Amino acid sequence: MLVAYFTHSGNTRTVADQIAQATGTELFRIEAAHAYPSDYDAVVEVAREELRKGRRPALHGALPDLSAHEVLFLGFPNWWATMPMPVFTFLEGLDLEGKTILPYCTHEGSGMGRSVADIRKLCPGAKVLEGLAIRGSRVGMATSAVEEWIARAGLLQGQAR
Repeated sequence: MLVAYFTHSGNTRTVADQIAQATGTELFRIEAAHAYPSDYDAVVEVAREELRKGRRPALHGALPDLSAHEVLFLGFPNWWATMPMPVFTFLEGLDLEGKTILPYCTHEGSGMGRSVADIRKLCPGAKVLEGLAIRGSRVGMATSAVEEWIARAGLLQGQAR
C-alpha cells in the first residue's frame, strides 16, 4: 500500500499521517513544480484557471514506482468540486491498471464533489473504492472516522484481508 497526497494548507497531510499510522503504510507527497500562492483567494483563482483550461501542472520530483503496491490511498483537498490539477497529472503519469484506489479529500462543505467520477475516468483499469470526505477544520479529530473507513475496506493494520 501507498498513501499519496497533495496538500496546500496541511489538512490533507494530517489525514495522510492518520492513514499511514493505521495501516503501517509509507507516504508520498504529490507536489507541483511551481508553488501555489499561500493566500486563500489567490490559490482559489489559480486553481479555477487551471481547471478551466485543463492544465496539467508539472510535478516536482519523480513519480513513485507502484509495481510493489496493490493499494493506493489518494488524498487531496477539494478544489472546485474535484481534485487539484497536480493530482490529475499524478494519476495520468502512472499505470494503475489492476490497482485499488481509496480516495479521500479534505473540504469545507463540498464533500467529494465529482472527484471519484474523475478518478474513475482517469483510471479505467483501477478499482476505485468508497471515498472519505473530511472537513478541513476537523482533521485533527478524524482519526476514528479514518480508521473506520480503512476497516470497511479490510485494510486496517493487523486486520485479516
